[in-house]
Amino acid sequence: MNSRYSLTTRLTAFFTLASAFVLVGLGSLVAISIDRHFVELDRDALRDKIHLTREVMGKATSPQDLKTRLDDVLHSHEGLFVNVLRGQESLYSTPDFQFPGNMVELTLRARLGVASWQTQKHAYRGMAQSVSMPDASEMPLQIWVALDIAHHKHFMYSLIQALVAYVALATLVAGALGWWAAKNGLAPLRTMRTRAMAITAQRLDERIPSHAFPIEMADLATTLNEMLRRLKEEFDRLSEFSSDLAHELRTPINNLMTQTQVTLSQARTTAEYQDILASNAEEYQRLARMVADMLFLAKADHGLILPSTERIAVHDEASALFEFYEALAEEKQVHLRLSGEGDVCGDRLMLRRALSNLLSNAIRYTPPGEQIAVEIQGDVHGTTVNVINQGPSIDAQLLPRLFDRFFRADKSRKQLDSDGAGLGLSITQAIVHAHRGRISVSSISGTTCFSMYFPSTKIVGKLPTTDA
Repeated sequence: MNSRYSLTTRLTAFFTLASAFVLVGLGSLVAISIDRHFVELDRDALRDKIHLTREVMGKATSPQDLKTRLDDVLHSHEGLFVNVLRGQESLYSTPDFQFPGNMVELTLRARLGVASWQTQKHAYRGMAQSVSMPDASEMPLQIWVALDIAHHKHFMYSLIQALVAYVALATLVAGALGWWAAKNGLAPLRTMRTRAMAITAQRLDERIPSHAFPIEMADLATTLNEMLRRLKEEFDRLSEFSSDLAHELRTPINNLMTQTQVTLSQARTTAEYQDILASNAEEYQRLARMVADMLFLAKADHGLILPSTERIAVHDEASALFEFYEALAEEKQVHLRLSGEGDVCGDRLMLRRALSNLLSNAIRYTPPGEQIAVEIQGDVHGTTVNVINQGPSIDAQLLPRLFDRFFRADKSRKQLDSDGAGLGLSITQAIVHAHRGRISVSSISGTTCFSMYFPSTKIVGKLPTTDA
């Protein structure tokens, strides 16, 4: 059915068609049963007439006497026709009546042994029966009898007309009742539609009261409410993200504008211009990194980040990063420790970036003289990488938001020597999710632990590959 039709129209049409089908089937069953009953009545009547004819034949003393007796019988039995044959010779035949030439074959093939035929004006049912003579030397007789069934046909015609009219009227009534039932049954859906239309971007906290609807629609209302809850959360995150993004971009842009305006306010030496351009280049690099990170996260949100697949020894990657951060760790007076073995099937550069983000974050917030530990635990189910550092504990209420974009647990902890924009943990989470893993964080008694879990490819299946 065309999808442009309303649900009420569809239900009405389906209900009407189903009702018509049932009514037509019931009417046909009634008509067939009555017609079969008439055939059975006619069969019994024909047998009685054959029996009566045989009795008359048994009393007749001559062919002329037989004719006289049968004429008297037929005179008192209106609508009865008889034909008595010996071979091809007709011993008696009802005047002005013609039996079919293949009467015997018709009887043998007919339903219930009753042959039916029709002329231009009348309809008949008949039966043929062979009668053996007492004298075996004589040829058996054939008795053909027929009844005029015009009254049966007239009754069936009137019955079929009545049934057709009733089926048509009943179908119309059923269609009207179906429309009424569908319209009233779908009234809660229209109410739900009205409530849903009242929900806007400024009113995402509105909910559809599921208890006010039938059970079938209550599930739909609950699902819609859950969808609205997720939309509101994402909308709030997007609004907060847009605000944070504007704030993060405003600082370097204002720096560039201010520094440029001050520079143009008076003539400068070549060395001064070079220093200013070098300072501007740093701000441009910061903006470029921020834009690149945002592009990466946008691709991750849309499933466009597909890691290539290769077997990676996490211990080797961590060792390489330790060499890279060794100078910074010595400057911060922080000790790095690596332990454990494990393999991950995924993208080497992405895995190194995730681990690098956690290490740089740990170095930034670990007090001097403390230690940062990277513990690797691998088994048949997967590999877990823990990055543990000592330092101020993070409020438990803030832990779920650590992976939000531009979020910092303590705004005052943004250091002047840091060029981070609050995207490192978000990128790390996106990388772990791209590898079908999970990441979590805990902070208890001055110990903060970031844990990345990468499942075995035997459990999650082979990751999609990319040439990027």
